[in-house]
Amino acid sequence: MVDSLPGAGPKNAITDVAGVTVGHQRRWDERWATGSTVVLTPEGAAGAVDVRGAGPGTRETDVLTPDHMVQRVHGVLLGGGSAYGLAAADGVMRWLAERGHGVPVGPTPHEVVPVVPAAVLFDLPMSDWGRRPDATFGYAACEARTGDHPGAGNVGAGTGAVAGAIKGGVGTASAVLADGTVVGALMAVNSRGTVVDPETGLPWAADSGLEGEFDLPRPAPENVASAARLTARPDRAGNEIAPLNTTIGVVATDAGLGKPECRRVAVAAHDGLARAVRPAHGMTDGDTVFALATGDRAGAPAAGEPGWIAAMDEVCTAAAQVTARAIVHAVLAAESVGAVPCYTRLYHPGRE
Repeated sequence: MVDSLPGAGPKNAITDVAGVTVGHQRRWDERWATGSTVVLTPEGAAGAVDVRGAGPGTRETDVLTPDHMVQRVHGVLLGGGSAYGLAAADGVMRWLAERGHGVPVGPTPHEVVPVVPAAVLFDLPMSDWGRRPDATFGYAACEARTGDHPGAGNVGAGTGAVAGAIKGGVGTASAVLADGTVVGALMAVNSRGTVVDPETGLPWAADSGLEGEFDLPRPAPENVASAARLTARPDRAGNEIAPLNTTIGVVATDAGLGKPECRRVAVAAHDGLARAVRPAHGMTDGDTVFALATGDRAGAPAAGEPGWIAAMDEVCTAAAQVTARAIVHAVLAAESVGAVPCYTRLYHPGRE
């Protein structure tokens, strides 16, 4: 348990950050297990990205570098379907453009280009070949947006996710700093590395939780031993497949950060990913984290002002922590799909 930070926001979700909403769209039946998740900031947010995996699937990441012209992001798309799933971002762009959100490029309000970076994960073996998200998924995810808790587990981009040899999913968490700054994360966990300590049967990052957040009973030794025998990534039918994976996500804050500061937040978030997934950032992973800053909270020191370094360190520390906690929530909320067991089925049979 971590007690060095104040508690979570009221929803313990990325939607505790003012200006951020989240929507999911999935298809889950006998032939499909995939989906898309959108993190929307229609009024614009400073953004950055840090890619650590060697096999990423991304879109519009170059625009986030600090020396490029565009300064504001209007949404981030996280999806299944590997590179095919990047098409879902087209639907997010259409939804935003219909409402006049985007970079103005003409004299009338509808002449805008929404900036929607995207990252995808490899969940293709969980669906029949050819069953992957398209633009309709991205649009529907926007229609389903909420400022409440967005849900966890087999939702959106987490529908067909697999973490090591067990079911992955989407998770979220937040933290409120002493000065009132809110930091939240939403992660889609589809890792090659394991998310559970094989010796204890507890998630690696369970000790990152706040007071009472992860009061998990220790699994029975026989269940831990049985789960430890699962060493390969399965498809929906339980067949071993090539380890093509990715953990992707978004960290957001209401602090008034610019693109360079957001980059530092994205870098720090990967520390939390590495605490919760072991190993992380491998050759077949595409681990990617976006950072967004809505600037809805005024009063924090600007870059170069007194107190700025300490304030940035606090935000970055929180970014790592909420990322790790979000990954634990994703694993605990996941449901089994086909022969791919979820955490509860493996370690606490009878409680799923």
